[in-house]
Amino acid sequence: MDPCPFLRLTIESLSLKLSPTAATLPSASAVHPSATPCYCKLRIKNLPPQTALLPLSSDPHSPSASAAAVNFHLDPTALRRLQSKPLLLIVSVHTGRMGRTCGFRGGKLLGRVVVAVNIDGSGSGFKPVVFQNGWMKLGNEPVASLHLKVRTEPDPRFLFQFGGEPESSPVVFQIQGNIRQPVFSCKFSADRNSRSRSLPSDFTMNSINRGWMPTFSSGKEKPNRERKGWMIVVHDLSGSSVAAASMITPFVASQGSDRVSRSNPGAWLILRPHGVSISNWKPWGRLEAWRERGPIDGLGYRLALVTNSGMTGGIPISEGTMNVKKGGKFCIDETLRESGGASPLSNIKGFVMSSSVEGEGKASKPMVQVGVQHVTCMADAALFIALSAAIDLSMDACMLFSRKLRKEFLQDEQDFLT
Repeated sequence: MDPCPFLRLTIESLSLKLSPTAATLPSASAVHPSATPCYCKLRIKNLPPQTALLPLSSDPHSPSASAAAVNFHLDPTALRRLQSKPLLLIVSVHTGRMGRTCGFRGGKLLGRVVVAVNIDGSGSGFKPVVFQNGWMKLGNEPVASLHLKVRTEPDPRFLFQFGGEPESSPVVFQIQGNIRQPVFSCKFSADRNSRSRSLPSDFTMNSINRGWMPTFSSGKEKPNRERKGWMIVVHDLSGSSVAAASMITPFVASQGSDRVSRSNPGAWLILRPHGVSISNWKPWGRLEAWRERGPIDGLGYRLALVTNSGMTGGIPISEGTMNVKKGGKFCIDETLRESGGASPLSNIKGFVMSSSVEGEGKASKPMVQVGVQHVTCMADAALFIALSAAIDLSMDACMLFSRKLRKEFLQDEQDFLT
């Protein structure tokens, strides 16, 4: 498998230095949510803008403890567009509150800097480059200076796309430029009346810690108040099972509600073959999902790596909420942790994977990106395909119970949605 060229643009060592005459700085108590009285907005054309808090520096020669790094990811399309012209990074520094308060913008513009980033190379030709590392004045007046380090480094990824919705048992293609090559096939099953279909028929109990055994609701639970038994198995081109996602905890409506609550989420096990025989399976990760309450209706999720200590020993690697109506992107990216503190995963670094998720009721063909350093064989890639299917299927599993699912999810003919 050949990867696609991606480039990561990192802005780090962010710090602000103000002259004694700077009168535009508000008191730190006026800032929320941090005591840092300034923040910056980072913009690149055609990419979503980002925001970062700015610590103040009292050292005239070096920055203080800097803010967390900001990362922009450039895909092959963006890289082709930038081959002939430089990319402009615009960093605007503001004082005061972030966002809006009572309809008014919270911050006052202090100044901005522009850094030109020239993209040179393609594919494996990209090399790490530092474009800026030091202080830059904000505007024409020497009131303030911004310290930043701007660098790029290659971040090649494998790119996959489901040929259809996961519940339709699609083929999965690897994409490289204009070439789409089938590499996996998926088999989805949904038998909500079965309490044994939640694990592969060849699943070996000796390969799993008892703390990760599936838990099911009482047999008195009404069928239309729980969704269970869903499973998707990923096969390679030879037909061998190479990964699976199995719903081990049903998605159940909370008492007096028609939604899956955060306090009682549904859960999947992400499984991989274990040992010489493919008939043995081993859990790799546990994905929990629920319907989040709040001003924006959301799908909440939490992914943890399975450890030998069982249920209490999972290592959390991704948690968040995505808009149910608009969908979003599920992502495991350790670059977001590294600048803010030590990563809890000593053996996982940098970008791991991302998967697109469409909003509720929309046709979904997940696009999956996987970092090259995390794929040593086809089975590694299949693991992330199974995980992508599980998060996509969770959007349906967390649909309000007052609504009916499509027929692919139901066994009983009388429950089919027409």
